[in-house]
Amino acid sequence: MTASARLLSTGIRTLGAVSPDLSARLALRLFFTTTPRMAVRDADRATHEEARQERIRLRGSDVLVYHWGRGERAVLLLHGWQGRASQFAPLVRELVAEGFRVVAFDAPAHGGSGGRRTDIRDWVELAERLGRTDGPFDALVGHSFGGLAALTAARTGTPVPRVAAIASAASPTAFLTEFSRGLGLSPAVASRFTRRFAARFGLDAAGIAAAYDAVGDPLPDGTELLVVHDRGDRRMPEADALRLHAAHAGRSRLLRTEGYGHNRVLQADAVLDAVLDLVRSDPREQTGRPTGSRTRADDTAAQAVTAG
Repeated sequence: MTASARLLSTGIRTLGAVSPDLSARLALRLFFTTTPRMAVRDADRATHEEARQERIRLRGSDVLVYHWGRGERAVLLLHGWQGRASQFAPLVRELVAEGFRVVAFDAPAHGGSGGRRTDIRDWVELAERLGRTDGPFDALVGHSFGGLAALTAARTGTPVPRVAAIASAASPTAFLTEFSRGLGLSPAVASRFTRRFAARFGLDAAGIAAAYDAVGDPLPDGTELLVVHDRGDRRMPEADALRLHAAHAGRSRLLRTEGYGHNRVLQADAVLDAVLDLVRSDPREQTGRPTGSRTRADDTAAQAVTAG
């Protein structure tokens, strides 16, 4: 959180005792803040610069789309809030080496894309559009907020046989709850904040949960799911990952890791192996086998858990 964001969060908490409505409005503004934009890590730069790049228009913004590899089978990667496509560089290298074609994007107001505002609808629409132009995709792989977007896209307009949700949640409720907790919002302000969030989508609180809830409305039959959660993740609760896994019993694999946290989990060898296992798999196969069972020897911190 930037210094200005910390100052704003302090003001929001103080204001909540006087005007819960105004405090909730400011909290929503902070929630949708996408600055500062994440820079490309030095370790990811070579892969980032190797991509074939194009720009497409989405609701008045130029969106940067990345392409790697030229294989027939394709995978779409969806980064998280305040993230960017280059975070997937380790996975991109693995997928291309396996012969896959990889597509990713920087969402509006993120990375190298234009725009100042965005929300999950942009992620979902981009998945649908890229599915038409660059698909069909063998899998959607999403990190954090991008995981929720991948689940939503697969349930609505981008049918795929496989989805991987890494350090993610099953519905917006988890993101809203964690944000409210982290900001120290009072119950009165938190409830108003949730209602304002839902109103942005033209829904009430129950409606927003239902529209984007992959537990109450699971992935289509036949779609495989990989759920990845690190025990040191301070942003996303483990309980939500377990709920998502349980809602897809018999076709979900759960991988728990240790010591990577929310972002570095994307670099974990066990996670790379699990995603590769997923995209290589035949969706008609039973998925109740251990995930990550062939993890690299040097990744001793990871722990695989069988599905169902």
